Formats: sequence, structure tokens, C-alpha cells
Amino acid sequence: MLRKEDARFIRGRGQFVDDVQLPGMLHAAVLRSPYAHARILSVDASAAESHPKVRAVITGDLLAERGLAWMPTLSHDVAAVLATDKVRYQGQEVAFVVAENRYAARDALALIDVEYEPLPPVIDARRALDPGAPLVRDEIDGRADNRVFDWESGDAAATDAAFAAAEHVSALDLLYPRVHPAPLETCGTVASVDRVSGKLTVWGTTQAPHAHRTLYSTIAGIPEHKIRIVAPDIGGGFGNKVGMYPGYLCAVVGSRLTGAPVKWTEDRSENLMSTSFARDYHMSGEIAATKDGRILGLRVRVLADHGAFNGTAQPSKFPAGFFHIFTGSYDVPAAHCQVTGVYTNKAPGGVAYACSFRVTEASYLVERLVDVLAHDLGLDPAEVRRRNLLRPEQFPYRCATGWEYDSGDYPRTLELALDLAGYNELRREQAQRRHEHAETGNGTLMGVGISFFTEAVGAGPRKLMDIAGLGMADGAELRVHPTGSAVLRLSCMSQGQGHETTFAQIVAEELGIPPDEVEVVQGDTDRTPFGLGTYGSRSTPVSGAAAVLAARKVRERARLVAAAVLEVAANDLVWEKGRFHVRGDPAACVTMREIALAAHSDLDLPDGVEGHLDATCVYNPPNLTFPCGAYVCVVDVDPGTGQVKVRRFVAVDDCGVRINPMIVEGQVHGGLADGIGMALMELMAFDRDGNHLGASFMDYLLPTSMECPSWELGETVTPSPHHPIGAKGVGESATVGSPAAVVNAVLDAIGVRHADMPLTPAQVWRAMQGTPLRTDLAIGERS
Repeated sequence: MLRKEDARFIRGRGQFVDDVQLPGMLHAAVLRSPYAHARILSVDASAAESHPKVRAVITGDLLAERGLAWMPTLSHDVAAVLATDKVRYQGQEVAFVVAENRYAARDALALIDVEYEPLPPVIDARRALDPGAPLVRDEIDGRADNRVFDWESGDAAATDAAFAAAEHVSALDLLYPRVHPAPLETCGTVASVDRVSGKLTVWGTTQAPHAHRTLYSTIAGIPEHKIRIVAPDIGGGFGNKVGMYPGYLCAVVGSRLTGAPVKWTEDRSENLMSTSFARDYHMSGEIAATKDGRILGLRVRVLADHGAFNGTAQPSKFPAGFFHIFTGSYDVPAAHCQVTGVYTNKAPGGVAYACSFRVTEASYLVERLVDVLAHDLGLDPAEVRRRNLLRPEQFPYRCATGWEYDSGDYPRTLELALDLAGYNELRREQAQRRHEHAETGNGTLMGVGISFFTEAVGAGPRKLMDIAGLGMADGAELRVHPTGSAVLRLSCMSQGQGHETTFAQIVAEELGIPPDEVEVVQGDTDRTPFGLGTYGSRSTPVSGAAAVLAARKVRERARLVAAAVLEVAANDLVWEKGRFHVRGDPAACVTMREIALAAHSDLDLPDGVEGHLDATCVYNPPNLTFPCGAYVCVVDVDPGTGQVKVRRFVAVDDCGVRINPMIVEGQVHGGLADGIGMALMELMAFDRDGNHLGASFMDYLLPTSMECPSWELGETVTPSPHHPIGAKGVGESATVGSPAAVVNAVLDAIGVRHADMPLTPAQVWRAMQGTPLRTDLAIGERS
């Protein structure tokens, strides 16, 4: 089925935040710090306030007078709305100008005089805990260092014993560098306070409208029933639009001060410099094994760079997200990880960029370790994976760090990927090309990389996880109109995933009505039930399951109405898609459209049976779901320049039931492109003074069609036993699995076992000359 929403998008009829126009609307701009770390001595906004088109200038001191200078984050920290004592990263918000138009607002920023006292910054997370390191969060009483948290998972003693008994140990230091979701649409908001009713309406680029409503109420002290959050069409989110940003709250304050609606839209440089990043994990891993490649244990130490404020949007009980799924897809008897979070003078807010909470980092680590193990033992990397993958009969499987994987046929998934790629033939071609290159010195180098991954999606069970104290169950409300069409109201929010199509198909399948006759409503807190929003591939496993259960409730109510129409007992009716008929008499039937009209008629319904066909459901999943996949990447490397060309990419995914295969394929395509970008070009770099070196798309490089091959996709299907529709979620899984496949392929081509991401052409070329690859990407070496 083609996507229903595309009819308006391809005609330019989408309605985005920047399309919102209200009578008397004002425009805002943000003054940002040029320093990564500096004391604020004074802020003089008098010249800006005297600008004829400026209506208000909001400073940190003004917010402090109203108790709004600091706001809670989604990780039980607080973050400055506008800086008062000092700035803690380049691009931090210092003042907010509200003017009659966006040009006047931007012009007035230059009239604000801020006196700074520069302070030494801490940019390298590995130096953040050194004695004498600059203190980022000195406003916190008793704070003596830059430590955010220490967290561990697994059995340290059992893991140590496994390593002591191992015949071989391989070790690896990895940096998964800071990257940015870089959505097509930047962040923005329109805030309007009604001075009569006191109601606040906010149009915003938010992936979690209901969570934002609760946060606005908590921060601003406005009763929650007087707040309406509207998320219109969103041009991509990828985790970047889960949390709240200072510009959102400042727009609300600006509307209160001026009595007019206030719009704020950031530009691309602001988006790249100050909104939520992803990754930035320094990982040291060890893998213990027998000499024939059987994995006995994994041991990991992680240093997580959280920036100036801990703004990560991840479940409260897991400060490192789901990183402890780092045993991946393998039967690992013992595992232990330790994660330390640190503050640095960088923008805050590590997000689950196109993955569930830190699973990408975990997958990259284990897949690189498995490749290094194969390299050190002289074994084929595919064979090492074969010997260690979980087998179907082991499911449900509880891993060494406590995750219970629901289902999967991992060996079949791997073999399908290898068959589609022609793996044995690729290895023969590689051997021949290496021989020719050794003989003549001509030609490109060829590499073949493999990765296998298990994702953890569908967050999440309330007993295990919440965000900012809010449980992650999702709601759905379904109503069938008298003429048989339906409206489904959801708590999740699409940013391009095709919700209007997929969820219409779900209801249509359950009720037997055409998908085009199902309206899907989302993104408006006044019109939808409460829920935690869309990220981490949770929409279909959680909100989709809620929609299924609501539809089944409606169907059972329809059975009672049909029984009254046909004057038989409800138990005597048989459901066929779109109608009920009397058991043994298919001709005695009534359609869903006829039932819907009868439910609103003067039909004499049985006692206790209400009219109308509607139902609600709040779905609290019993567990996450665990999609998996096997990827094979083939690259060619020019030994003269180090340039990498991804020649082929084979991806086999298992996401359970595929409700709309076309949408699933599109999601996989996007995730694979993400992986190529992160492996080869995407890097948020900083110099030693904390200057951001990637604040434009001239410097922060994104993959285009020129860097991506034609994707070759396959699938296996093992539905999740936990969820009514059997879907597992797939959108972010491709991002989880693809970076390791690309990096493994490049390193296979050039014959080294280790390198940091991204593998730039100069870095690849230096590796071929024997130059060590331990470049310090954290402080901005970029060739």
C-alpha cells in the first residue's frame, strides 16, 4: 500500500512548525556564547531593548527572577535555560530577543553586550576526571569533579574467571565519536498564551508531545490541562526532537511578556552546535575465547561524554541506556561492563539517534571485537560468528547481563545474508585481487565486512523503565463512525515513518474496513491519549499493539450488536474479515458498516451493552522486542588516495511481521545510509578551545546517493511472542548494524585490526603506510 501521507508531502502541502502563522505573531532569535567555557561578568541588553522593532529581551537574570533559569532534563539533571553564572559550551543560549520580524530579532543580537571571563575548557572526556581538570558544574554544591555517574552490569567475578580460563584474549580500544542526527527540519516552536483563559498552546517539533506537556507544566507551573502541545508534520527527528530545548521555554516566556504569539526557529548551525548529539563513547573491550574461537566472556569499560548537562533521553534506571546488551547476538557465558559518565564543555543531550538507547554503541563494540578475535586467531569472521550465534532452540534466551531475547533464527539470518552476497565467491575474488596487487602494485584493494546485531526496541515495560518518572505505556482510542469509517487517536508521533499508513492498515486488518477509511490522529495532546512518543522503534510494537487491542475490543462490541441484529446468541457468530455470519449459515450475515449504523440506531440492544463502537487501550508491553539482522558490506579502497567506495551492501533483517513492506524497506535504506555516514564521514569535532568544527554541512558531512550503493535487502520472519501483532520494529535497526559492517570491510581491505571512526581517506591512506591510527578525534583531528 502506498503511503497515505505522501499525497500532501509531494505537493508541498505539509504543515510544519515554520508554516504556522498567527495574528500578531512575533519572532525570536537566540544570542549564543562564542566560548566553550567562560564566566559571565555582565549582560547589557539596553541597546537591544531600545531597538524600535524589539518587543522584549529575555536574559538569564530575568528568568532567575521568575524561577525559570534552570529546567529539569530527562535524566534527572538540570540544565540552564539561559546562562546566568557562566557558559559551559560554545553555542549555549545567553539571551533571547523577541521582535516584530526575524530579521530585526537577529539584528538586535549584535546590540547585546556580554562581558565574558574565559575559563579553560575540558573537551577530551579522557581528561575530564584528571586532578585539576576544569570543573564544568561548579554551581552544584559539593561538586568536586566532572563525574556524572558510575554504572555497571553483569557478573564481574564470573567474567574474571572466564578470562582466567581462556586460551586467548583479544583487546580493543574504540571511539564511537560524537555525531548528530541532522534532521532535514531544524528545531522550532510557536508559543501562544491566551491571557483570558490562561491556556498555553505550543506548536513544536517534538517527538513526544505528551511528555513535553508534562515538562512545561512542571517547569512553568501551568496546570497541565491548560497546556496544549501540537506537533504538526515533522521533517525528521531521529531522537533530536525528544527533549526540550531552551528556545522552547523562552518562546513561552516571550509570549507571556508580550501577550502575542512568539515563533522561534533555529538555523542549521544552531542545530548542529547546540541540539542533542549522539554517541561520544570511549570504549575499551576485551573478548575471551578458546583457540577455536568459542567466546567465553566479554569485559568492557566505557567513558561516556555527556556534555555540559546530562540531558540524555533514556530510561531512568539505565544511565547508560541499553548498552548492557553488548553481548549482542552471541551465546556468551559471562559478561561485565562498567560505564562512567562525565561532564565536558560540549553541548549536552546524547540521544538514541536512530537506535534504542545506546544499542548502536554496544553493537559496534561487540562486532569489532568479534572481527579482531577472528583476525588474531586466523579464522574467517563468518565462521567465528557461526560458532557463537544463538540458536533458535535457545529462545527465549536470557543473556549474561539480564536481557531476555524473545525470538529469532540467527543462523538462518546469517546464512541468507552470506548467500545473497555470494560470500565464498567474494573471498575468492578478494584473494585474486590481492595477489594481482602484490604482483603489480596496481588496482584497488577489496574488503568484505560482516556484522550481526540484535536490537532492543519497543520501550518499554513500566516495571523496568520510565523517562523522567513517566511510564512508557502508550494509549490508543478508536471510534467507528455510523457510516463505518473510523478514527484512531494515538500517543506516538510520526517524523516520516508512515504512521498514517501503517496504523490505518492495522485497524483495517482487524475490522475489515478499507485502510483509506481509517483516519489516524496524532501529535495533538488535546485530541490524543497520553503516551511517551516515538523513538527507539517503539511506535509499532507499543502504540501499534495498543491499536490492535483497541480494534479487537471494538470488534467484540460489534459482535454483540451483530447478535442483536441477527437475533442470535453472540457465541453463534463467526467473524470473517469485515463481517459476522451465523455459524453454519454464511448467508445470514451483517457487515461492519451495517453494524456501525445499527449501533447508533433504535435497535434493542441486550442489557449492559452500550451503543456506539469505540474503545480505548493503554498498552504496557511485558517485554521489549528483539529484531536482528546480518549485514555484508563490500568496499574498494584506492591505495593511492585512501578513498573508500562502498560497492555492495547486503542487509537481511528480521523485524517480525512486516505490516507494510515498502515502508520497512525505506526505513532500512535510511538506516544503512546512516551507517555509511558514521563509518566514513560524520564527525562532530572540536579544537582544544572547544570551538565546534562541524557547524555547517560544509564541515559536517552527510552521505548522499554518491556514497551509497544500491541496497540489496533480504528478510527472515520470527514474530515477537510478546506483542499482539508480532512486529518488532525495524527503523533504527539498520543504523545499529551497518557501521560495524562498513568499518570491518575497510579494515579487511587495508589489513589492519584497529582504527577509530570515521575512516577518512587520509586516515585510511596513513594506515596503509604503517602509521598508527590512534588519532584523537575527540579534540578535532580532521584530515
